[in-house]
Amino acid sequence: MRIATWNVNSITARLPRLLEWLADTAPDAVCLQETKVADGAFPTAEVEALGYHAATHGDGRWNGVALLSKVGLGDVTRGLTDEPGYPAAEARAIGATCGGLRLWSVYVPNGREPGHDHYAYKLRWLGALSTTVQADLTGHDRLAVMGDFNVAPTDDDVWDRAAFEGSTHVTEPERAALRALRDTGLVDVLPRPLKYDHPFTYWDYRAGNFHKNFGMRIDLVYATPTMASAVTDAYVDRDARKGKGPSDHAPVVVDLDLG
Repeated sequence: MRIATWNVNSITARLPRLLEWLADTAPDAVCLQETKVADGAFPTAEVEALGYHAATHGDGRWNGVALLSKVGLGDVTRGLTDEPGYPAAEARAIGATCGGLRLWSVYVPNGREPGHDHYAYKLRWLGALSTTVQADLTGHDRLAVMGDFNVAPTDDDVWDRAAFEGSTHVTEPERAALRALRDTGLVDVLPRPLKYDHPFTYWDYRAGNFHKNFGMRIDLVYATPTMASAVTDAYVDRDARKGKGPSDHAPVVVDLDLG
């Protein structure tokens, strides 16, 4: 079974690339983030033509998440338990059961800058995610939380730690919130890079950062030990970041042998 996660940075802008990638890569289930469309505007017909059912959670603004699956799509949950808002709850998390796997697609708030109200919101949101996952784990031993976490777990997950001094994504409170999520009983599934020696998943559009490999690993797959032990390969599809009009994120693809 093949699963994947991808922040598409607007499914409307990226739809031709997404459809081509789905046809070429053939994942069984995909977590999407930053779709930026309301549920009624999601391109359901286009993905259904490739054999995917879609569960969406979007309000048409800057957020939006979705799950696509060829292997079933049940027990859909939109949002988190006691989810905080900014000021209202946003479309940032959706969970569903796909082919015996419980998958969550998440788009963690950016945080803007340490000390900002949005940074405090980010930490509260990550706390709600941990609470939600902890409850979900009681009924699912094959569970993965996948998506754009807007946090680099370690200094090795950014191209230059000094370049991020005083910025979000690398602060200790953010990383502590990630550790708390892993401490619910999850494993960081580390993908291999297709090029270079760090599996970065995001490169800013500016200043040729992609070609310089000035990137970050912020798109993560956190899985239960049972699920992680079934991983036969995991990689960052850097090729999907190339070409005309790409997302600033690359997909992470995970292959599983579930017996």
